Amino acid sequence: MNCFLPFSSREMIKSFKQTFLSLELQSPRWSSAEIAVQDYELRHYETAKWASTVIQGETQKEALRQGFWKLFYYIQGKNEKEMKIEMTVPVTCLVKSGCTDFKVSFFVPFEHQDSPPQPTDPDVFIEERKGEAIFVRSFGGFASPEKYAEEAQALARILKNVGQSFHEDFYYTAGYDSPFKLFNRHNEVWYFKK
Repeated sequence: MNCFLPFSSREMIKSFKQTFLSLELQSPRWSSAEIAVQDYELRHYETAKWASTVIQGETQKEALRQGFWKLFYYIQGKNEKEMKIEMTVPVTCLVKSGCTDFKVSFFVPFEHQDSPPQPTDPDVFIEERKGEAIFVRSFGGFASPEKYAEEAQALARILKNVGQSFHEDFYYTAGYDSPFKLFNRHNEVWYFKK
């Protein structure tokens, strides 16, 4: 049916599907470092660029909301090239122990990794995350900051019990779905391996 729509309508539908239904979205490349056990897996992520913003002095929920929209405007053309960039997953949020600053990030699509359009919003910046080994715990449903914290605590407890060494002073939340997706939702918490 899409073949009969004008180009702009096709693009609009694709953009809607990607943004609000989380379909056909790019994500950073990783390889599994070991067989996934029931409660977590260890992944090796490749070096990649992310568009990020730091929201200060807000609750995590509000920081995620504000950060998401700042980054969404960046990919909708609020950049030096006034270029639209495709939505990607996951949306990550850096959570540090005892800190009320939250860094929210979008993965930069592969076609822009070498030279991402520079943001025009001074609060948005491009960062390169080095390749890392990351412990990942996945869970479903709608994730609240409390649920992310609970899953991060569970992951930390498991890693300590099996003698894994990791950076305990921060973790990332990773959301893969839009608020409009009701079923088969996917969320993660990440701890970086030492």
